[in-house]
Amino acid sequence: MLAHHVLFWLKADITEAQKAAFRESLEGLKKVETVKTFHVGEPSSISRAVVDTTYTFSLVIFFEDMAGHDVYQVHPLHKAFLEEFRVFFEKVVIYDSI
Repeated sequence: MLAHHVLFWLKADITEAQKAAFRESLEGLKKVETVKTFHVGEPSSISRAVVDTTYTFSLVIFFEDMAGHDVYQVHPLHKAFLEEFRVFFEKVVIYDSI
């Protein structure tokens, strides 16, 4: 398995409607055929020194293998998401693990 975890920090001037559209487009990425497990979330209310709650959205996707991940990276849904919403990002951090 390959875990692909993406944390998004959206720009401060993003409206609630833009934030909702961003999340809806993120949710659409679960339609990529190589996605095995999928989760979109927002920071929890857990307050501990080691918990980072500064991000806006978290995306966690599990793929069967690297080949599945590679399909996702060039998939039209992923490319369309990036093209439309890249301008909303202030910061993005990705953690991939196998």
